[in-house]
Amino acid sequence: MNLPPPMPEFDTLPSPPDADGDRLHAAFTALRDALSAEIVGQRALVERLLVALLADGHLLVEGAPGLAKTTAIRALASRLEAGFSRVQFTPDLLPADLTGTEIWRPQEGRFEFVPGPIFHPILLADEINRAPAKVQSALLEAMGERQVTVGRHTYPLPSLFLVMATQNPIEQEGTFPLPEAQLDRFLMHVRIGYPDSDAEAEILRLARERAREALTVPAAAPSRMPLEDVFAARRAVLSLHMAPALERYLIELVLASRDAARYDPALARRIAWGASPRGSIALERCARARAWLAGRDFVTPEDVRSVAPDVLRHRVLPSYEATAEGWDGDRLVAELLARVPAP
Repeated sequence: MNLPPPMPEFDTLPSPPDADGDRLHAAFTALRDALSAEIVGQRALVERLLVALLADGHLLVEGAPGLAKTTAIRALASRLEAGFSRVQFTPDLLPADLTGTEIWRPQEGRFEFVPGPIFHPILLADEINRAPAKVQSALLEAMGERQVTVGRHTYPLPSLFLVMATQNPIEQEGTFPLPEAQLDRFLMHVRIGYPDSDAEAEILRLARERAREALTVPAAAPSRMPLEDVFAARRAVLSLHMAPALERYLIELVLASRDAARYDPALARRIAWGASPRGSIALERCARARAWLAGRDFVTPEDVRSVAPDVLRHRVLPSYEATAEGWDGDRLVAELLARVPAP
């Protein structure tokens, strides 16, 4: 697959509205509506999936079993012209099960590389914390470098490469928690909860409808979005206008996570480590993507504040003192948002 054209600089001013831009936005709006109709009660997850797709990043989703995490990524993949693979992470999984391996062909007298599931454009890493560190490292290296090295050869990954990893917060026995440095590879860490009563009733209705259709007429395949449209939408996202004052606010949020004493010495004692520059990049890209999905050609403070918890909760680490007091990344980010003045 050919690489997409070079993307414009972050501070490029918005171009005048055009028919192609309207078409792209309409296509993503239709995609969001279709996913929301299928993934009932998890609209925030649907939005974060599309934000990750537009921001060219990876998603870590944490939630109890049965909350449509797997269904969501499958539904997205079925509506894109891209291959999809799901890997169930288990304690006996090997790195080669993910990356692929070299097979000896005796008839030809040579080794042949057989690619693993990681070479699919969209990859679901189910229960990533159930695999040992070697397998996690193989995945996270590919996420960061966009390539896989096997033996003496390095193989590039597809131009579109989106990983959605899931974690089950209920069971901790037989798990291998991801180190904080590896969590930083994820664009966002999203936590989802149970649907409300109305959504639960809609889930029951939808499940009955699907079961009835499966017994009668085969379901028609949904229309699929060309990857060229995804790359064009990414360029449009990077072309949105961000005011200098808003960019400074975004930077101040990240700097405050490293030096919170400027705002509150007590808060500074509760933060062991702040977000790296990778956090600043992720915060800007996600805010831009959210603004574009909302149909605007400029970014607002609310865009930054909306995505900040998912972008920073795994990057702002509580100290031992804070953990003993019951503080976590969510509360630390909430305190930062409350103290850093928005423009």
